Amino acid sequence: MCGIIAVIHADPNSPAAVEIHDALYLLQHRGQDACGIATCAPGGRIYQCKGNGMASKVFRDGSRVADLPGYMGVGHLRYPTAGSSANSEAQPFYVNSPYGICFTHNGNLINAPELKKFLDQEGHRHINTDSDSELMLNVFANELNETGKARVNASDCFAALSRMYKRCIGGWACTAMLAGFGLIGFRDAYGIRPMVLGSKPSETGSGTDYMMASESVALVQCGYKQFVDVLPGQAVIIEKGKPPQFHQVQEQLAYSPDIFEYVYFARPDTVIDGIDVEEARRSMGFKLAETIKKSLGPDILREVDAVMPLPETAITSAQCVAEALGIPYVQGFVKNRYIFRTFIMPNQKARQKGVRAKLNSMPSKFAGKNIILVDDSIVRGTTSREIVLMAREAGAKKVYFTSCSPPITNAHIYGIDLASSSELIAHHRSSSDIAQVIGADEVIFQTLPDLEAACLSLAPSNGPKRFEVGVYCGKYVTPVNQDYFEHLERIRGDRRKAKVVESARQAVAQGVAGESDIKFAQNGAEVDVAGNVIPADEPISSFGNSSVNGVAEAMERDRHDEQTEADKEETLAKHHNVGSSQDISLHNLNDDHGD
Repeated sequence: MCGIIAVIHADPNSPAAVEIHDALYLLQHRGQDACGIATCAPGGRIYQCKGNGMASKVFRDGSRVADLPGYMGVGHLRYPTAGSSANSEAQPFYVNSPYGICFTHNGNLINAPELKKFLDQEGHRHINTDSDSELMLNVFANELNETGKARVNASDCFAALSRMYKRCIGGWACTAMLAGFGLIGFRDAYGIRPMVLGSKPSETGSGTDYMMASESVALVQCGYKQFVDVLPGQAVIIEKGKPPQFHQVQEQLAYSPDIFEYVYFARPDTVIDGIDVEEARRSMGFKLAETIKKSLGPDILREVDAVMPLPETAITSAQCVAEALGIPYVQGFVKNRYIFRTFIMPNQKARQKGVRAKLNSMPSKFAGKNIILVDDSIVRGTTSREIVLMAREAGAKKVYFTSCSPPITNAHIYGIDLASSSELIAHHRSSSDIAQVIGADEVIFQTLPDLEAACLSLAPSNGPKRFEVGVYCGKYVTPVNQDYFEHLERIRGDRRKAKVVESARQAVAQGVAGESDIKFAQNGAEVDVAGNVIPADEPISSFGNSSVNGVAEAMERDRHDEQTEADKEETLAKHHNVGSSQDISLHNLNDDHGD
């Protein structure tokens, strides 16, 4: 899951970066790992500023926005799902050929290995990162290059996108900026990832300004009106001084937005595909209340003293649960707003500490009481277990833990890195098993039919007809091979190892390293059969043979004829332990400040 933004102004002297920067803050919840802005000034010169960290850090509280001139631009907030957290993987990405393209991507490609092979062997395009976003940009650039023209038009771009869609599988919403030409926005043929377009009269001259974003709240807060969702399989092109042109670049295969947007990710004050997120969560609360009645029965409910939300996403639903059950609604936890979402944190220990830092219980609300806790979902169970323990420590007698979401039993493959299947607490566990693990008296989940009905009841007649719910049932809306899940596990394992090693090296540098930190810093990390990150047996090399133009792979073939392709990839990855590499395509403002 990421946040994407694109702006084009009618007035060539009106800076787009100001609005993009404002919108980044409004969508910061969609990605806290990295962010960036790229703009295009008259004459086609592209400027960018991007790097790891939240918007306030990367743009130095807005002071760098003045260095990004231009009437159009694209912005991105990264929450990594494929690839690493290297500074070089901050978006927007850029390629100079053809025409100069800046690109932002929200989603995930589930045929990334095949695309990388195609680009190497047929497209002859160099891929500089592990990000599937860079793959998609280069596939688009390769198709656009087929025109052979010095200048392209909208028809050329639509045709290139149609060919790209035939190669790419997954869920995505993307924006692209072609230097001196205009903006492009497009969405996968299933409508999995969201995108909305808004317009408003130019504030500094005649004509109309346009903005595309992942959520409508960014448009509303920046003064845009007249919203329209980019539909599944649809693309929109906005050229300088022209109205938007819409085109169906691939047949709509479904209208199935990811239901987790409504459960958790999106802000409550946004509308996605015509469905009001706040109202969807209210509907989820009333549906959940009916399930609670059936599960607990009237005798237990009469003994319940309070319904409490886990702030903040579940607040709306919890209020509706309390209303439907006729039980007082009480806020027993206070949230610290200045901390990351805990499931984004790199390891279990960090998540456990993060829960305590994020939430604080008020003993007077718990002492001697039976309570129903309402959360939006249960992923690994780390947060749930700590919260139940906090409730017990505050004096609660009985704790009934309820979830607005059904049990999450499968990996998410379209851009939300919840966890691997083995890390999910509901994977091969019943509700009673989960209650025992997290220490609750009972755990009650929303049913999948009720969750879908809660959202579909609010959909407009021309809106979604179903949802992407693969995390709950294992049935994904796109075709997916089993090989991809193994590929995803390797990526997640590599990223977890990289984060642990980076943390260990920081501890060594600060003089606070323990024995395990020193081992991680010296030897690197590996994942054991139980999925735990442990120190590697052998010291790692800081440098290795670069895999450029297939040279390193050929050397490996000569030396290890018996190795499988997967073994070779793993061998190479172990030797490529460079901590970070900046994007070599463009001068980046952050390069000069030691970030």
